[in-house]
Amino acid sequence: MALTAAPSQRVIPRTHPSRYKHWKLAVEGDVATLTMSVSQYDGQREGYELKLNSYDIGVDIELADAVQRVRFEHPQVRCVVITGGLDRVFCAGANIVMLRTSTHGFKVNFCKYTNETRLYIEDASASSGIRFLAALNGTASGGGYELALACDKILLVDDRNSAVSFPEVPLLGVLPGTGGLTRITDKRRIRRDHTDVFATTAEGIKGKRAVEWNLVDKLAPLSRWADEVKAMARSLADSVPVRAEKGIALDAIEPQVEGDVVKYRYVEVKFDRAQRLVEMTLEVPDAGAPKDANEAFEQGTRWWALRAFRELDEALVDLRFNEPDIGLVLLRVKGSVATLAATDKLLAESQHWFVREVRHLAKRVLKRVDNTAKSLYAIADAGTSFVGTGLELALACDRIYLLNDPDQPVTLGTTAANKGLFPMANGLSRLQTRFLGTPERVGEVLEAPSPIDPDSAVELGLATFAPDAIDWEDELRLALEERVSFSPDSMTGMEANLRFAGPETMETKIFGRLSAWQNWIFQRPNAVGERGALTCYGTPNRPEFDVQRT
Repeated sequence: MALTAAPSQRVIPRTHPSRYKHWKLAVEGDVATLTMSVSQYDGQREGYELKLNSYDIGVDIELADAVQRVRFEHPQVRCVVITGGLDRVFCAGANIVMLRTSTHGFKVNFCKYTNETRLYIEDASASSGIRFLAALNGTASGGGYELALACDKILLVDDRNSAVSFPEVPLLGVLPGTGGLTRITDKRRIRRDHTDVFATTAEGIKGKRAVEWNLVDKLAPLSRWADEVKAMARSLADSVPVRAEKGIALDAIEPQVEGDVVKYRYVEVKFDRAQRLVEMTLEVPDAGAPKDANEAFEQGTRWWALRAFRELDEALVDLRFNEPDIGLVLLRVKGSVATLAATDKLLAESQHWFVREVRHLAKRVLKRVDNTAKSLYAIADAGTSFVGTGLELALACDRIYLLNDPDQPVTLGTTAANKGLFPMANGLSRLQTRFLGTPERVGEVLEAPSPIDPDSAVELGLATFAPDAIDWEDELRLALEERVSFSPDSMTGMEANLRFAGPETMETKIFGRLSAWQNWIFQRPNAVGERGALTCYGTPNRPEFDVQRT
């Protein structure tokens, strides 16, 4: 790149509405309003201004937090209106100077996190029955329009100026990085030729043509704007049932940092920076599994399942943004098998809104594991408990190393959690994805009596390698040394290809295209070279392209 990438300031993946700088969350009855009013001078780091409601990772962390709080703290909400707080501007998309001055790895992780947040909005609609209305009070460009596309309905103000647009190709030499091209083709089902015109027209499409091409659902003149927003929100809210009237307040998660060890209540992350790896352990408590949904609701944020997955989620985001040199995660689950089994039974059987939300949170965090650009090895050694939800974490890993030693017992087993409770982006369970070529194995694993002994686990295909006590340390050491010696680029590409076998969905397309095409395009001189479009944007210089097709 012609410009030196700015050093990244540490990303803190947690916040609270009282600390929001860019969003305002207001709840009135069964309708919530999220107003995007980005504070221009409060970027995540110095070096850029967040003009025209453009956003950076700090803005998106607040959005993800707000959506999660609506799901847990305000179950009475049936519709969320997302709108802009600036005059004639909804959102100008990702901040260009921020992108231009960020490292390549930060850009990709930023786009990935933003993708996951957009998908979280869609999951809130599909799984929790919360409808989202994008009330575009002004122009929505790039990532701003991609945010609108994640909503159920889009209302655009008809003021003769406001438009929706994807300016990335004509102005920046890159692609809409948060699922835009996939959503307008697969979700909005817009014609290919119309999509081609739209994605290459920098000024975008407005007015009646935006409706005719299905880029938005409806127009509203300024004179009737407030009434139309209210009417559409009311219609969306009335289309779904009420979940509940009383929610639970999400408490703060503050880990303790002791040298190279980060300790949460149930998750511990231990760094070995010399080997470029971390050991991440989830500890399941001996007590604390509620006997029913009412007890789970009474426990609220004290319920270990909710707390543990919130902690795991934060730890994963921290690894992505703040630990780029870490290449390998060794994952363990330890603790009470009885607590795991009782928790999984409740998660699978209960229709209580709170239990369902915890289940969907676990599903989302497991998908975050799937999407993390680190090598993941499940280490099933003495004292580990890869049962049910714990086994799901192991199955999310690239390899499973199982200690085969009767004197050092390892517990493996299945519960209802392994029958599709936490589907992957491809729509399949992790067992179905693992045994895509031998589907009969899924039933064999689920029917196997628990606990599953190491020899049976090998026969069932649940272990990649199962050394005995004599060979364990040497085999594991060699495997770790080999993995971190490979090119990180090739590992990211390989893992992204291998983790999503089977059916292609809108979600797998979004992440597949991000990992492959956008990752590649962000490296090309046509985008980030001395006269690349991203480098020249906002300067007097015009981009110069290498015209050869590759």
